[in-house]
Amino acid sequence: MVAAKRIVMVGIPGVGKTSLVNVIVERIRASGRTIQVKSFGSAMLEEAERIGIHDRDALRCLPTNEQEDLQRTAAERIAAEECDIVIIDTHAFISTTSGYYPGLPENILHIIKPTNYVSVSAKPEEIYNRRMNDPTRHRDMVTMNVIKQEMDLQAAMISACSVVSGSPVKPVVNREGRLDETANDVIRALGL
Repeated sequence: MVAAKRIVMVGIPGVGKTSLVNVIVERIRASGRTIQVKSFGSAMLEEAERIGIHDRDALRCLPTNEQEDLQRTAAERIAAEECDIVIIDTHAFISTTSGYYPGLPENILHIIKPTNYVSVSAKPEEIYNRRMNDPTRHRDMVTMNVIKQEMDLQAAMISACSVVSGSPVKPVVNREGRLDETANDVIRALGL
């Protein structure tokens, strides 16, 4: 049995994507469906640990060809998951030393075969504050202009993914204090 729904959720760091995913999963499980969340970055890190890389934030500093290999292997593992719904928690792009690299290149989309996309955003000020107050990650310093540029880039990248795969994209704004409302919006849009 292959997952009936393969939902790719993207969001730049600080939009609250992980918190949103957690609420969605809780509600879907309460309805009796089987659901799994697969973090694309974590799956890549598991593969990278085999070559001695133990810091998730170091993945984006690898040469592009090494990132491509890690993406392919992670996608193959995720595609093999069997349950009603698989949420793939990822980013539409990765900021690398070479520039912005697509988080979901065409070959990865062909492996994962997404049925839906959810593009999570938030107000730039909220994103900035969340990033600056996250002691768990090694983030680059960022400005409001960079955050706005990243949101525009995410919209462009996920639109391209939707065109390539023929699957719909649902944009949502995860406003501070409205997590439940946003989760309900996503669940309705996905027909869950």
